[in-house]
Formats: sequence, structure tokens, C-alpha cells
Amino acid sequence: MSEAVQERDGFLAGGVPASLSSPGERLVPPPAGWRVADALLGAGVLTAVVVAHNLDRMPLGLEEFLAIRLSLKNVVLLAAFGLAWPSVLSLCGLYAPERLREGKGEWPRLALASAFGCVLAMAFPLTSRSGAVRPEDALFFALAVAPATAVLRAAVRAGHRASRGTCRRQIVLVGSGPLAARVYEELQSDPLHENAVIGFVDSEPSPATPGAGLVHLGGVADLERILMQRVVDDVFISLPIKSKYDEIQQTLAACGRVGVPAKYPADLFRSALGMPLVTGRLCAPVLSLLLAPDDPRVIVKRGMDIAGAALSLVLLAPVMLAVALMVKQTSPGPVFFAHERYGLMKRKFRMLKFRTMVVDAEQQQAGLEGRNEVAGPVFKIRDDPRITPIGRFLRRSSLDELPQLWHVLTGEMSLVGPRPLPLRDVERFPEPWLMRRFSVKPGLTCLWQINGRNEVGFDRWIALDLEYIDRWSLWLDAAILLRTVPAVLRGRGAA
Repeated sequence: MSEAVQERDGFLAGGVPASLSSPGERLVPPPAGWRVADALLGAGVLTAVVVAHNLDRMPLGLEEFLAIRLSLKNVVLLAAFGLAWPSVLSLCGLYAPERLREGKGEWPRLALASAFGCVLAMAFPLTSRSGAVRPEDALFFALAVAPATAVLRAAVRAGHRASRGTCRRQIVLVGSGPLAARVYEELQSDPLHENAVIGFVDSEPSPATPGAGLVHLGGVADLERILMQRVVDDVFISLPIKSKYDEIQQTLAACGRVGVPAKYPADLFRSALGMPLVTGRLCAPVLSLLLAPDDPRVIVKRGMDIAGAALSLVLLAPVMLAVALMVKQTSPGPVFFAHERYGLMKRKFRMLKFRTMVVDAEQQQAGLEGRNEVAGPVFKIRDDPRITPIGRFLRRSSLDELPQLWHVLTGEMSLVGPRPLPLRDVERFPEPWLMRRFSVKPGLTCLWQINGRNEVGFDRWIALDLEYIDRWSLWLDAAILLRTVPAVLRGRGAA
């Protein structure tokens, strides 16, 4: 670790000594969002305690009750208390990145912070002329604020895990010098994201990064192959700009073709596909080369997915039950068919469908490859002999896809996005740039679905997927969803 990093890690925000924190713990200024949330929570808990302790005055009328409490002095004191409370939490080491992320050793520090908070809260009864705030209120605040803060943090962590799934972000570093070592340290101490640096790429490895135990995956020329074969969420470029400019450009080009976001220092680089976004998460501002949208609209899209999938599962439950009975009665075998597909950033998942083929359909496919009617790496036969009596109807009506609403609810899929492809098809992709379709979640419906499905050739299919990624907006999602219903009813291109 560099001397600058060691010196910086010895102090908390505002120059407070790190004496209350464990040895070797990363101490960084807390994110602004945490400070605001804790300030509001501290002020809210104290207010709730005081209100609860004065419920006996409510019979005098709400207006008189509020008049007693909401004096200018109390408002100023409450605001000051809210601003001071995050500093108490910081002093007790409760903003350490590892603690925010995992919650280890949180309760003893919360108890200590509560004791400090009790002392601060004594300012209210000591300055209260009406007697509305009493010394015991400060004690009740100390007893209530620790569990309230713990619940808030647990909820944030649970929500973060639910929104991102159980997978850690897989990251590849490009470079192995001092800058790469610093980026690695920052990634490991990220308070809200669980990052797994799977290795580094460098044509001339230096000892700085290998010393952190990272695996040398190959040179810059090997990056495209690595990104095609492995699950990678981000590529962090940490090469010297002047001496390695060509390799940086080569890295950006490889990431752009394969569809993996690249992040690099905030200088100007040429990229035909990336959408630059300046962020300050690491030791210095970085410019992210985004191959897919990553802004608050994505949160809205996820909310739409959860609401739409949950409502659809409830409303369509009778239909799904009827389909399950039809599948069971018309052919031997299970009701559902689980098939491994590629999802976001090529993560594999088992996609559920109502079974429309005979049980040993996958074993029969090798003998049917010569009858493939679709150009490109995908496999389609109009009169597939493996389809069950009810299977053709289910496919034409898209009823076989209804179980995938569960994948939308769990976050493996979205309502709108490129259709998930089988492993067999993806392994036959002829060009690396086709992988860019995996830079967004797969969906139940897409532009291909409403433009003819199997009547559309493979090249046009991929072009529609990339057009969706490049043009994406919430309005486009809404338009695709609205057009999906008549497209499914017409059954055009269904097989």
C-alpha cells in the first residue's frame, strides 16, 4: 500500500482520529446518502419519543399540542441534532465500508453511539421551559435509536441484495502497476457493492498487482477472448495514459464489441458505441463507457417489472393452472421444461417454460440439425416432430412462456429485453460484437417478438436487439408491451 493511502486511511471525515475503529479497517468519508438517511432517522426517532411521551396532552387539542412543541428554538435544536448524529456514528466507526456492506460488529458500536446520542439529546430537556421534553426522553431515544438504525441498515442491505441478485460483480483489471493496485483497493472497500476482481490483463505484468494475489489472465490482445468466455460485469482500465494509449484504445474497442462496460480515467477516448458517464466512486474521477443505460430510469424499469410480473402471476394463475393440466393430460412427462440460457452479462440461469416437446427432445436435436430452416447459429424447424399435440398451440399463443414471469419477478429477466438464447446458439455466434445483446437483461418480449419472430432472419433479429439497447427508453418499453398483445394474438412468426 502506498504511503499516501496509508496516511489517508488513518483519519475519518473531518479529521477525527480513527481510534474507535479496528486495526486495518478501511476508513473513508461516509456516502452522502447514508448521512442524510441517518440524520433524518435520528431526528425522527427523537421526535417520536417526545410525541409518545406527551400523548396525555392531546386532549387539549392538536393545535395547542403543536404550538407547545414547534417553537423556533426546538426546530433549530432538532436540526442541529440531526446534523450531529451522523458525526457520532462516524466517530464510532459505523461508516466503515465493510460494516456498511456486511454489518459485522455493528451492534456494540451502535450501543456506544446511542450512549453518545443520549448525552446530545439532553440538550432538549435542559433547555425546555414548558417541560414537554424530559430527561427520560433522552434515555428512551438511546434505547430506540440503536435497533431503528440496525433495521434501516439491514433493510438497505437486503434491498441491495434483492435488486442485484446473489451474484457479486465480476471485474477484470487492465493493468498491473501502482494505479491498478489502488483501483483494486478501492473496489475491495466499496461500501455498497460486492466486487470480485477475477484477475488482471496486462501485456507487461508488473509486481504491484500480482502481489495482491490476482491471477494474470493474459495480455491485452487476449481480452476479447476472455470477455467472451467468462462472466465479466466491468473492465477497469488502469494503464498509464501516455505510454499505453494504443492498448487503452484496443481495450475500449474489445469491450465495445463484446458489450462489457469499460471504466477508465476521465480523459477523452474515442468509442463508437459507449455512453460516457463521469463518476467519482474510486480514488479519482472515472469515466465509464456504458454499453447499456445505467441511470435512475433503470430503477423505474425494475419497479415496472416487479409490479407487472406480480400482477400478471396473480391474474393469470387460473390460465397457468389450465395449461399445466393440458400439458399433463396430453403427453407423459413433467409440466415444466427447464432449459439453461444466457442472461445478463452471459450469466447462466435455468429458464422455465411449459413443456411443448417430448421428454427426450434435447437428445433428438443432434439428428435434426440438418433440417434447420433458419440461417445463422439458431435452430428452428417449422414442423418439428418433437412437438406434443398441445405444444404447437401453446407456442403459437405464447402461453408456454408464462412461467418466465417468475424470472422477471426474481430479476433474472425483464418484461422487455432481448429474448434469452440457449447455450448451443450462443456458442455458435460467428462474431464477438453479437455478445453486446447480453449487456441488458433478457426479456419476455422484444422488438423481434413484435416484428414477425421466426419470419425474421438472424441478422435482422440481432439488429433489432441492438437497436433496442441503443434506443432504450421507458416509452419504448411501454410501446413494445402494448404491441405485444396484438402480435401474440395474430400468431405471426410463431413456431
